[in-house]
Amino acid sequence: MVDEVQSNATQTVTPAKPAVEKKETKAQKMERLKVEKNPWEHWDEVVAFAKEGRESVVPDWAGAYFKWWGIYTQGDGIGAVGGVGGEGKATEYFMMRVGIPNGILTSEQTRVLADLARDHGRDLADITTRQNIQYHWLTIESLPLVVDALSKVGLSPKGACGDVVRNVTGCPLTGLHKHELLDAAPLAKKVAAFLTGHPDFVNLPRKFKITVSGCPEWCNYPEINDIGLTAIERTVNGQREVGYSVRVGGGLSKEPHLAIRLNAFVKQDQAEDVCYKITEIFRDQQGSLRESRTTARLKYMFMKDGWTAETFLAEIERKLGYKLDPAPAEIQPDDIYRDHTGVLPQKQAGLSSVGITVLRGRMDAAQLHALADLADEYGNGDVRLTIQQNAIITNVPNEKVQALVEKINALGLHVEATNFWRGTVACTGTEFCKLAIAETKGFSRWLVDEMEERVPNFDQQLRINVTGCPNNCGQAWIADIGLEGKKVKHEGQMVDAFYFCLGGALGEHAGFARAIGYRAPATEVPVAMERLLKTYLKDRTENENLRQYFARFSDEELRGQLAGAVVAAAERDKPSGRPPAEM
Repeated sequence: MVDEVQSNATQTVTPAKPAVEKKETKAQKMERLKVEKNPWEHWDEVVAFAKEGRESVVPDWAGAYFKWWGIYTQGDGIGAVGGVGGEGKATEYFMMRVGIPNGILTSEQTRVLADLARDHGRDLADITTRQNIQYHWLTIESLPLVVDALSKVGLSPKGACGDVVRNVTGCPLTGLHKHELLDAAPLAKKVAAFLTGHPDFVNLPRKFKITVSGCPEWCNYPEINDIGLTAIERTVNGQREVGYSVRVGGGLSKEPHLAIRLNAFVKQDQAEDVCYKITEIFRDQQGSLRESRTTARLKYMFMKDGWTAETFLAEIERKLGYKLDPAPAEIQPDDIYRDHTGVLPQKQAGLSSVGITVLRGRMDAAQLHALADLADEYGNGDVRLTIQQNAIITNVPNEKVQALVEKINALGLHVEATNFWRGTVACTGTEFCKLAIAETKGFSRWLVDEMEERVPNFDQQLRINVTGCPNNCGQAWIADIGLEGKKVKHEGQMVDAFYFCLGGALGEHAGFARAIGYRAPATEVPVAMERLLKTYLKDRTENENLRQYFARFSDEELRGQLAGAVVAAAERDKPSGRPPAEM
């Protein structure tokens, strides 16, 4: 017995292997960071970074928390291909978006925005597709100065980025539009004020976009927002009542999805709560919406998680504690001329709005200052921004319109612009964005110049949307001609290229542009577009617009019109590699 005990005691025990710790995914890391800190309550940390210098910025702020304050680290001009994992290298500089609910500015606010561009942003101010102003070249030292200056005039970058409700958009002519059903600006501003900075809404699965409007043209694109409220009227017991129709789950990126209309008439005094309850539904999602950053938008509740219009409405009503009335019939607007460009009569007698096309949304400080001065001199001081990256001066007496137009033209902007100038939209591109694959802003300006020379007689509305990567910040899916940035090998070098998507539309004929399999180096895009548009002008039927024309042809035939010959389909995402995760 003793020998047996001794034998057992001398046996070698093999130690257990330590458990391999799984690497935290990007989604898991972001979810953890959002639980650990509310960035809106810790601006003092940014102030400390500003005192200590760029090297003091910790990774959690650089990669996450800054976004809740509308701030991104700025790319090095190379874009996604210059880094790893679909994201390029960051520089010492920052880009910032300023929230502007409904796109409405006073002249005083506009002057402050101009001063900040001049003093801190190397004289650049970009209008975005959500009615924001976006700055570049900001240093860590300048961030508190910029935020303080904005706060003094009632503006803030809070919520312009991050997993929160983004800038609430609306019709820039709200309160002025000759045929609007109601002025939705008070609602847009209330919703923005409540949700921006509210601790209950600091941690959504991803970004969340809301738009509200009484505009009959739906110039705010409710079809591609997470929540889209559009004015609608009904008759009850002989009385006319104006309320809202509600859509949910719209979005673009790599998997576009049109918002779904719910069978609900939302009364004006219900609209604010309806927005909040829908946001709560999104916020409370766990499961798949918090497990992958690329499928964490509201649209995926319908696309992947089995939600329907009926179940979503039932959940809204459960949260509200009452039923919404059924939706009346709705007239959707046509898909053309939704941008309020040019001189338009207002519903106020004797006054007009003057819509200014700002090519690719880019202005300098002098132009912004001039717009503020002109708004004071010729209007009532309002400057309004559009989701088409343009600006509007409102309440201009009709007898002063022509003088104002001449002064705007002298700024290098246009009121009566060509269809190419008027219709071109561009995202940030590789110039500043770490996720982009191709440069967009300079390319767009050059493309417009080329097309005005090549097809000077083009007489149709034309939406040319240029996006630097598949994330679609430039909204290529809803364009007549959408150009998606790529990289290709051309004449022995890797160069910018663009993949063509044709025939997108919103409104009555809503549908996404077709990826037709044609890709060209950036330098060859104008000649391809020239072939396409001249063929359209030659072969169109009477009153046939571009969308209708494209619908008559197969992908192969349209590739042939672009290329001037029959060509094989190009793969959309090669050789540019894996698309990056969206901003």
